Amino acid sequence: MTIVRDNIEMFMRYLSIEKNCSPLTIEHYEKDIMHFASFMKQQAISDFAAVSYVLVRHYLIVLHDASYSRNTVARKISSLRSFFRFLNKEESISHNPFAMASLPKKGRQLPHFLYQEEMEQLFSVCSLEDPLGQRNQAILELLYGTGIRVSECCSIKVKDVDLSMETVLIMGKGRKERYVPVGSFALSAITRYLEDGRLKLSGKSSVKSDSLFLNYKGEPLSSRSVRTILNKIIEQSSLNVHISPHVLRHTFATHMLNEGADLRAVQELLGHAHLSSTQVYTHVTKDHLKKIYNNAHPRA
Repeated sequence: MTIVRDNIEMFMRYLSIEKNCSPLTIEHYEKDIMHFASFMKQQAISDFAAVSYVLVRHYLIVLHDASYSRNTVARKISSLRSFFRFLNKEESISHNPFAMASLPKKGRQLPHFLYQEEMEQLFSVCSLEDPLGQRNQAILELLYGTGIRVSECCSIKVKDVDLSMETVLIMGKGRKERYVPVGSFALSAITRYLEDGRLKLSGKSSVKSDSLFLNYKGEPLSSRSVRTILNKIIEQSSLNVHISPHVLRHTFATHMLNEGADLRAVQELLGHAHLSSTQVYTHVTKDHLKKIYNNAHPRA
């Protein structure tokens, strides 16, 4: 399976260097391709060039029998189609066997978000007396207050924060830069962290980092660590909900639109290339819907 490994590694380098994909995106691609490579091994096929459309159909049946969701199957097919297109372009294979594979229609699910009362509970958890508590509060306020992605949050440098202009420079997908406004609560949390907690964390490492958020060793914080931090905040709160950095992004967009923000403005803040990506957040909560009804209907 040496050829298979070489092909996969070549594609991973392409995603990282030429496509500027995030580490999480690359991880998902690799996971999907390795899953198919494992299936190939079971079928005694040791080269991607030997993959046929018949084998692809067999793989889709295996995915169906394994009860994968439509969204997961669609993602796997999309990943493999891109991978085989790359191999075809590099002339490692003569055709793309996934070109004819149809994507299952994705199920449309409303994004999971938190209510304002739930967010208030989260904000009351972190201890503001120690460096890690100050850092965690700043992360929580920033993620909710701006709707940025966790990878964007971890890539922020100290110089990217402009406290006087109340903005943060964000490096988005495809290395596209955008300035996002930062609210008063997030600004207060970041200022407290910069003036106290970050100075103490920075002193724990002999190599000084320009990253805004540092771990307990004084090194740049990773996306995985942010997810761990949020899980601990949930454990310390009385909430029985699932939370992730993306749930906070969903919450930001939902609350903005529910309060009357313009859809295109939210698109710009989220860093979406297409408006259709933002439109998924145009759902409204039952409370908001009832409020609109009571205010608008003459017989309410």
